[in-house]
Amino acid sequence: MTAPLPPSTSAGVAAIIVAAGKGLRAGGEVPKQFARWRGAPLLRHSAQAMAAAGVAPIVVAIPAGWDDVAAQALSGLDQIVLVHGGETRQESVRLALEALEEHRPANVLIHDAARPDLPARVIRDLVTALAAKPGAIPVLPVVDSVVRGDEGVRVKSVSRDGLYRVQTPQAFRFADILAAHRAWQGVADAGDDAEVGQAAGLAIGLVQGDERLRKVTFATDLEEISLPERYPRTGLGLDVHRLAEGEELWLCGIRVPHDKGLAGHSDADVAIHALVDAILGAIGAGDIGDHFPPSDPQWKGASSDRFLAHAVALARKAGYRPGNVDVTIICEAPKIGPHKPAMRARLAEVMGADIDQVSVKATTTERLGLTGRGEGIAAQAVAVMVPLQEEFPG
Repeated sequence: MTAPLPPSTSAGVAAIIVAAGKGLRAGGEVPKQFARWRGAPLLRHSAQAMAAAGVAPIVVAIPAGWDDVAAQALSGLDQIVLVHGGETRQESVRLALEALEEHRPANVLIHDAARPDLPARVIRDLVTALAAKPGAIPVLPVVDSVVRGDEGVRVKSVSRDGLYRVQTPQAFRFADILAAHRAWQGVADAGDDAEVGQAAGLAIGLVQGDERLRKVTFATDLEEISLPERYPRTGLGLDVHRLAEGEELWLCGIRVPHDKGLAGHSDADVAIHALVDAILGAIGAGDIGDHFPPSDPQWKGASSDRFLAHAVALARKAGYRPGNVDVTIICEAPKIGPHKPAMRARLAEVMGADIDQVSVKATTTERLGLTGRGEGIAAQAVAVMVPLQEEFPG
């Protein structure tokens, strides 16, 4: 389920979805916005994403004569307003903005129905950016070589520096973009709403887009939009170490005061060892013993932080980074609760992740088994590794 926007950003955020075109290039008997894609009408996907993120109302610009089809495509979604679009995309947006005026939202997202796969992260970043600028758009860097041509012949190379691929939704302070559309002079054929806003003097910020926002254009796109070459991958880890007198107790990279410590070749940080195995398992890279064999004297007493950093580096080399990790420590003593914030922070630091990507929990076995008898501590971990995305410059 898509995560709602934080209350501080979701309040007063409305949306416009432009779905007023005929969609002729996609073929079929209905405009492409009403054609089925991944089990539902194309239009419904982005509307659902907006609604799940707490965005409301959602004004959908549709072609005249398709009201019943549009209503059916959006059935069950709350706060949907249908308006008939104009002859051009720009006219459709202006008509939708006029319909929104009575609601007076603080901010508005303007999106193309032809981009059905809308990540919640993009919505959040766009709305957040409006605190500093009156407009913001999602972009991706141009990664291919670019040339200028004439009559089918290459003329010269064009530098990619400062060039970006522009996506939707595009975010604006509502009053500013409505005024910009009303003030537009000449033919209403702007390439996007950022062009309309910039013509009115609005500063347009850039936020990182997402490859998932690719546009459905042709019939083959409806049949299949290529999913990312790499999917998120999940790994599981489990480790146990015995407790012994005279040892330090290290858990999640934090020294925990206790009358006993964990015995092992390294610092025996059972929680990190489970997490390392989870990460290595997710990328198909064996287990911790393959990379740091206990028979190797160089790892005697070594900090397990090094093992975790190595596993993350291997994952990045394979094209993955931690999406989220969840560690459960199983013991009767010591109490883990007071140390969880520090543990989460340390794991996040070593992995180069945000702290909200890290969970540390603790439980007991109700005095059953080796952990229940205080003979050792166990830990299990789950790591979800996600494909590396293109980094957004600046």
